[in-house]
Amino acid sequence: MENLILHIEGMSCGHCLNAVNRAIAALDGVEIDAVKIGRADLRFDAAKIDAATIAAAVSEVGYRATPAPAA
Repeated sequence: MENLILHIEGMSCGHCLNAVNRAIAALDGVEIDAVKIGRADLRFDAAKIDAATIAAAVSEVGYRATPAPAA
């Protein structure tokens, strides 16, 4: 599993958190560590999915997501 931080623009409330959490949770090969306003910390199986696909799933629910490798 690879670590990933998604920087997410446009989140401001609990509804935003839930929408982003649901979008990420629906993806195969992704485990969520935490979703906070402006950020999601996760792990993903690179054999099943990539960071760009995860960011696109967040974008599809209305938020701008930019992947950054987690330290």
